[in-house]
Amino acid sequence: MAFKSDDISSRLQRAGMNPSSAMAKAELFARLSLSADPTVAAFVPGRIELFGKHTDYCGGRSLLCTVDRGFCMIASPRTDGVISITAAADGGTVEFRTGGELPRRPGHWSTYASAVVQRTAANFPSARLGAHIVFISDLPAAAGLSSSSALITGLFVMLSRVAGLTETAEWKANLSTPEDLAAYCGCIENGSTFGTLAGSKGVGTFGGSQDHTAILCCKPGMISQFHFGPLTREADLVFTDGVKLAVLVSGVVAEKSAAAMEKYNNVSLRARRLVELWNEKYGTRLRYLNEVVSQPGGQLQLAFRLSKLPDAERLSLTLRLEQFIGESTLIIPTAAHVITTGDLSRLGSLASQSHSLAVTHLQNQVPQTIELQQWAMDHGAIAASAFGAGFGGSVWALFPENASVELPSGSFFTAPSVPLTILEC
Repeated sequence: MAFKSDDISSRLQRAGMNPSSAMAKAELFARLSLSADPTVAAFVPGRIELFGKHTDYCGGRSLLCTVDRGFCMIASPRTDGVISITAAADGGTVEFRTGGELPRRPGHWSTYASAVVQRTAANFPSARLGAHIVFISDLPAAAGLSSSSALITGLFVMLSRVAGLTETAEWKANLSTPEDLAAYCGCIENGSTFGTLAGSKGVGTFGGSQDHTAILCCKPGMISQFHFGPLTREADLVFTDGVKLAVLVSGVVAEKSAAAMEKYNNVSLRARRLVELWNEKYGTRLRYLNEVVSQPGGQLQLAFRLSKLPDAERLSLTLRLEQFIGESTLIIPTAAHVITTGDLSRLGSLASQSHSLAVTHLQNQVPQTIELQQWAMDHGAIAASAFGAGFGGSVWALFPENASVELPSGSFFTAPSVPLTILEC
């Protein structure tokens, strides 16, 4: 069926999207409907991690919101067992038949599609997975807005709808809540086992489920606070009136592949090493860094353990530990309080502290993101910080609503928007 722009726009507005963004998405959906006869459609947003740099896989906290840009997807069933996925922007199509190792093209979006299809086929063996999926996106790719996680999450949701996965025993045993679904989509990406759903290759990144959680679980128009390991919603915060949120795109590709993946994974591996050191010393089986620092005297005991290491490793791991403690246990609770009370005069120093820890301790920033954060503050921003995986990407900046500021090329204003929204056809 063809989409009616007014109908799609109205449904997105009822879900919480602002009128101008809803109409822009309706126009994208109209383009998709020319190439298929869908039975289900969805808008899948990108996200901003206001605070929570590399905290999720450590069992820490994040403050998240979605943006009003993302993927528009439609899907319809196929009876021949083939899963075809088309990027409408260029007409590129990939096709998969389940069973065995599926082809991958490093640096191409089909790598993420392959991971979704292979994991779904393995975890839901009784499902008939034939489908035709078409997508288009107005989300800048590899800009730190989680386009890869949005694609993974959207494709899995489309497959689950078309193939009726929600009726399977595997789904009912493991995916009873949106939080479960978000954690599982994170496992599709990182390859981990979730419940009884066995892990697989993933896409090679050692991350968590922060991005997928924002995409699926954030509340419309709000800032949501989550705790990970296990995933728990802690709060939904109403953002203060009189401000506007900008995404400043550096233009440096933050793609989690090839050399960039190695750098990204090194940040994760440093956190894993801290947990290993604790378990080796005390004979425990803790999984998350947050579990370690939450032990009585845990921070001091871990610091003493680090003091016995060679200088280079000791420094590297000490910086990683300090960043996690500062971000997850100090900055985020204070930032949530500041947002709740509307005392945004304090938010700037918290954002700058978080950004500085990324520069000096995570060591995952590039000159362009450092300069953009300073540019925002010099041009009247209330607060600004780099966000996302790092090694490129973007900076978020909060400006007074009446500020007259011309954003750098490729950058845009947004607002906390809607999570993944299903639009039944």
